[in-house]
Amino acid sequence: MHPEQIIWQGYGRADGSIGIRNKVLVVYTVECAHFVAEQIVRKANDSEVELIGFAGCTDNQYAVRLLLALLRHPNVGAVLAVGLGCEYTQPERLAEAARRAGRAADWFFIQEKGGTAPSIAHGLNCVQRLRQQLQNTPRVPMQLRDLVIGAECGGSDYTSGLAGNVAVGRFYDYLVAHGGTAIFEEIVEAVGLVDLLAGRAANEQARREIVYTYQKAMDYCKSVRQYSVSPGNFAGGLSTIEEKSMGAVVKSGIQPIEGVIKVGVRPLHTGLWLLDSIPDPHWMQFGITNPNDNEGLMDLIASGCHLTILVTGRGNVVGSAVAPVIKVTGNSRTFRRMQGDMDFDAGPVLTGAEAPQDLGLRLADMVIAVASGKQTCGEALGHREYYIPYKYQEKQVGAVPRCEQEC
Repeated sequence: MHPEQIIWQGYGRADGSIGIRNKVLVVYTVECAHFVAEQIVRKANDSEVELIGFAGCTDNQYAVRLLLALLRHPNVGAVLAVGLGCEYTQPERLAEAARRAGRAADWFFIQEKGGTAPSIAHGLNCVQRLRQQLQNTPRVPMQLRDLVIGAECGGSDYTSGLAGNVAVGRFYDYLVAHGGTAIFEEIVEAVGLVDLLAGRAANEQARREIVYTYQKAMDYCKSVRQYSVSPGNFAGGLSTIEEKSMGAVVKSGIQPIEGVIKVGVRPLHTGLWLLDSIPDPHWMQFGITNPNDNEGLMDLIASGCHLTILVTGRGNVVGSAVAPVIKVTGNSRTFRRMQGDMDFDAGPVLTGAEAPQDLGLRLADMVIAVASGKQTCGEALGHREYYIPYKYQEKQVGAVPRCEQEC
């Protein structure tokens, strides 16, 4: 069937976006409010009520921008912001931003509600009211061209670059060719490949953005004395960060790269985009920023991804709040061993049982099924991980960094 003939029903938002899920997001604005917010979600006992939050008490533009992007996400229909009462990040401001984006929203301070038990009870009442409002969310038609999909690697082995990332790359080519939007990140896993990426730039501005972002990433890795390679990668058969990088970049496919976006910024238009999640120079020194799979997924989701794809040769169990995660492995033994967590087996391409192009089409079928409402393994198991760290990133105007000044 031609992609234009594949139509499913999404959730229409007042700001014109379309979601594939209809969630109430409970957001805590400081670690002191974490327990109360978490208990509200637990007692709500509803798969469409989810928790995210920022632990820090000190102000951080990156974290606030990420929170704002998540509460405006197409999959989110309503927001409850929970604060203690002392923090910089104000729950009332978050709720106001959600309302301006057409989401139902409420907020409160724990100190003003009388402490833990009264706050949990009040929060539950708020969530129930918000869920009732979401029952009237309009359903609207949705197609492949309406999707924004993100991808990253986590727990790579030698099969990731040969099969798992191949499946994503072929799917990305298919998605972009039919009018959709694809985002990839992990520029720290493109070591030695700057010329290859820059050669795929859609225009001169995109080329300058890619080169600047790559150079910044290499400087960052040198400054923290750490590249994006781990003991698990070595145990899985990878020898160096350069070898891992060659496999990681395969997931971007071969389509032109339209440009570079920052975390929390949505692409200006359809096509393939590179996400820059690396701290800018002179970032806040609270210690080395702690990149991990959940941070990477949240970065992608904050840029508007309806769902994300996590490629893992060795196996991974994480999911994510806000958007579903499809876990792809190129290692059929991993798939058999962890069938309850893995969604897609790309291993048959290694034996010749399946062609790469067919692999990409099969992954497209799974993406459409999940976008239509089918649960991923992570969703079925209740995985709703999230991670929002302190970080410094210069605010970006639109979706295009001013590389003429930065370079």
